[in-house]
Amino acid sequence: MKNPSCADTGPLAPGWAGAAAAAATGDHAYLRALLDAEAALTRAQAALGLAPAQAAAAVDEAAAPAGFDLRSLAERTREGGNPVIPLVEDLTEAVGAEYGPYVHRGATSQDIMDTATMLVAARTLDIVLADLGRTERALARLAAEHRDTPMPGRTLTQHAVPTTFGLKAAGWRSLVLDARDRVTAVRDGLPAQLGGAAGTLAAFTAYGAEDATGLPAAYARELGLREPLLPWHTLRTPIADLAGCLAFTVGALGKLAADVLTLSRTEIAEVAEGSGGGSSAMPHKANPVRSTLIAAAARRAPQLAATLYGSLAAEDERPAGAWHAEWEPLRDLLRLTGGAARDAAELTEGLRVHPDTMREHLGLTHGLIVSERLSAELAPLLGRTRAKELLTELARRTYAEGQPLAGLLAGEPALRDVALDELTDPARYTGSAGVLTDRALERR
Repeated sequence: MKNPSCADTGPLAPGWAGAAAAAATGDHAYLRALLDAEAALTRAQAALGLAPAQAAAAVDEAAAPAGFDLRSLAERTREGGNPVIPLVEDLTEAVGAEYGPYVHRGATSQDIMDTATMLVAARTLDIVLADLGRTERALARLAAEHRDTPMPGRTLTQHAVPTTFGLKAAGWRSLVLDARDRVTAVRDGLPAQLGGAAGTLAAFTAYGAEDATGLPAAYARELGLREPLLPWHTLRTPIADLAGCLAFTVGALGKLAADVLTLSRTEIAEVAEGSGGGSSAMPHKANPVRSTLIAAAARRAPQLAATLYGSLAAEDERPAGAWHAEWEPLRDLLRLTGGAARDAAELTEGLRVHPDTMREHLGLTHGLIVSERLSAELAPLLGRTRAKELLTELARRTYAEGQPLAGLLAGEPALRDVALDELTDPARYTGSAGVLTDRALERR
């Protein structure tokens, strides 16, 4: 038996295991981001003449993740409460005596940890956006292809009036685009963090900066992040924005998954995943695994976001506990979102649609699915009260006798000259579904 490892490989998390987002948020990814943040700080100070160029080069060279022991860092993190403290010790030693004093100079642990978190988030959101793009394109194809494919519209679990699969797919796409827009806005606004011990930049002045307020901008440029207006140690808008866009994205994809799970039930079978998962006990099954994993993520995401929102109430200039409480749920939420986006792309690109089954199901109520239309069309011919009485009676007989509504209506003398087959055809009562689908597909 191999020795146990501390690697988080995700056997209990199939929703994100193996996804690009898993690698982008793993321990090695965080180590890389922490080292990137430290190296960028020295480079920014060198760019402003606050450190020699040789120091920046020395820190860059030493800040290679392969030179650091993750297990050791994790074990020593408990002593100071965050991983930056032992990391700075190891990085300083690796840089050497001459330029070691320029490592982490003027910063506080939270500057580096928050900045690294923004880097991890940016790298993960880039992956999420790519998969949302795949999903959006697949749904656009489905919506266009099935613009006029009629199917039962369901409300409160029951057949309501006809709709089209194109409109349903266009609705899913609209949610995906909403998620894309929110993620893009947050991604573009992720800020670096730099304030020093209590957010005043005082230490940088002590180390020779005439105007320390220029350093955060230089730091952000080194990292490809936004310049912060203020140090945000206890002003957690960036974390709250991440929580919101990530939870929304998972929920939006969860709506798609919920519909696919319903429509792919054996007794409905209007859609099917392109490659279903197997069962350990039942060889005949092809489970909708992609949808299932997205649905599981959608159930977890709101609670993770709630923890991050709860951390907004952070005391003083740097908090005890509120900041620390963010790390794990934010990483979990990034992973869940990355996994759900990956699964949504695979799901929609392989989704199989069964128009014949949809058309068959439109007849399950023997024509009653268009009773709304009949109420409107028959009222001028029979009078509103008589039309309602007739449809109520015929609805009872339709269910009791299993006869089509059109046939029963044909027995009404006042309706002999009415084109009942057309009036009771569900495919001819999809309203503006096609136009609405077209309108939705114009959005880019």
